[in-house]
Amino acid sequence: MKEFLYTVVGYIAQMHNAILGLNDAYEYNFTDKQLHFLVIGIIGMLLVFVIHPIFTWLAKHNHTLVITWIYVFTMIIVLTFAIEIGQKVSHTGAMDFADIVFGVMGFVLMFAVFAAIRGIILGIKKLLSRG
Repeated sequence: MKEFLYTVVGYIAQMHNAILGLNDAYEYNFTDKQLHFLVIGIIGMLLVFVIHPIFTWLAKHNHTLVITWIYVFTMIIVLTFAIEIGQKVSHTGAMDFADIVFGVMGFVLMFAVFAAIRGIILGIKKLLSRG
């Protein structure tokens, strides 16, 4: 887990240094806070432009459960990382990438069971409504 986080932090540091290099090279003189404002704002808007059409299509085709799953899955990823980082910082447990994987897989498996049961119930309802 530690190696994974250090790798991610390393990539972020490289991108940070590249952006600072561009800032210095073109003499924009943005502060670190202004650069965070711009970069995160741009990344967020790019994600909106990609994700909004997908979610709009899913909603139009009555796939709101897929939207729910994507949202909850994202929140589970954030939550599991927060728990593991919190354990590392507070020394209340061992920060372990496997814990994140197992936690996420627990959600995925439980959702799959839910989806299967839901599909069976909807299938039965559809069959009964035909007769």
